[in-house]
Amino acid sequence: IVKSAAKVMDNSNDLKKAEPRVNEKKCSWASYMTNSPTVIVLIGLPARGKTYISKKLTRYLNWIGVPTKVFNLGVYRREAVQSYKSYDFFRHDNKEAMKIRKQCAIVALEDVKSYLNEEGGQIAVFDATNTTRERRSLILSFVKESAYKHFFMFRSLCDDPEVIAASILDVKVSSPDYPERDRESVMEDFLKRIECYKFSKALRGFLENQKIPDLKVWTSQLRRTIQTAEELGVPYEQWKILNEIDAGICEEMTYEKIKETYPDEYSLRDQDKYHYRYPGGESYQDLVQRLEPVIMELERQGNVLVICHQAVMRCLLAYFLDKSADDLPYLKCPLHVVLKLTPVAYGCKVDIFDLKVEAVNTHRDRPLGSSRQEVPPTLLRRNSFTPLSSEDQVKRPRLFSVGNPPRLASIPASSTSRFPVAQESEELSESPVSSVCLSS
Repeated sequence: IVKSAAKVMDNSNDLKKAEPRVNEKKCSWASYMTNSPTVIVLIGLPARGKTYISKKLTRYLNWIGVPTKVFNLGVYRREAVQSYKSYDFFRHDNKEAMKIRKQCAIVALEDVKSYLNEEGGQIAVFDATNTTRERRSLILSFVKESAYKHFFMFRSLCDDPEVIAASILDVKVSSPDYPERDRESVMEDFLKRIECYKFSKALRGFLENQKIPDLKVWTSQLRRTIQTAEELGVPYEQWKILNEIDAGICEEMTYEKIKETYPDEYSLRDQDKYHYRYPGGESYQDLVQRLEPVIMELERQGNVLVICHQAVMRCLLAYFLDKSADDLPYLKCPLHVVLKLTPVAYGCKVDIFDLKVEAVNTHRDRPLGSSRQEVPPTLLRRNSFTPLSSEDQVKRPRLFSVGNPPRLASIPASSTSRFPVAQESEELSESPVSSVCLSS
């Protein structure tokens, strides 16, 4: 800098030429940055350097005289949740956590507005993953409603495992999320935290490689399947009847928690998993009845990707693979896996594609010795004796006993279920997402 100044002083002509250029540059910066408040949004997976970029940019802009502030969503999340326990908080099937995270984003955007409109700020940097279209739509709506003319999104990409690992160890070990945690446990938890964002990306890459023509995409109306479809960047159709099985009073409980809290319900379910109905919820038989319109429509369609939940996937697979009602609830449907079903003579060919996204094993094997014939009649419970397409819509009592007998008259003489039994997810909230791809 000193040498450059000396050269300018030695040549007055250079000085005269340089002055307008310097002044012009300062005017362009000032006019550009002060005409309208500006919002800069960072996008990227965890440990991709978003906060590093935000702080570097903010430090530079403040240094040149442009009032700038970072709004880091992690700070808001830590205020809302005093203690971080594990990566489970970032799972898309954690409904309570998803509500907290969305509320934190809304509060942060309100602070952005206060900073730009009331506190004299000129640039706000919104630092978060912002990986879902739902989140980005929320931000875009906020910008439009606030009439901010200058709006930028910057995506931070990095797929180098060594760089990501270095970022975790250099920065995240000292994060407030991990007080007094050893480096190994921090690395393990944070990598699992990153995986919570990856299934949609892996599925999109899979579909691009498959090049399936005229592919239709169906989802349930639950958040996780919709978020997955949003990331694919293609049109999709929502089906309410594709929603996960309703676990009633056992919703959001693990099997261990059900066994501890409702031991009788736990035993009843093991006796006959296909017919057992959760108190206030559904049975697999109910789910099969609910999914019948989907099956009928799939039979008429060409190539369809169904982004669905585990119990739903078991019911669909049971139909196409001709499994029995006893087997249906125990079919293995691993998470983050695509099952491709291709019609062949008198059946379907199944191709399994593991998207290499880490997930917990939620499969629960059939209990040893479980058989409906071995169960004492006084303990046996059925949920419905209505045939699949019955016009009789009278709601049956969930429990029956000597004084509350089942309505056997509604059973057709040859009534047998055409759907097999499927396995259940370890956690009975909206179970994580897998995909069935049906090819014509």
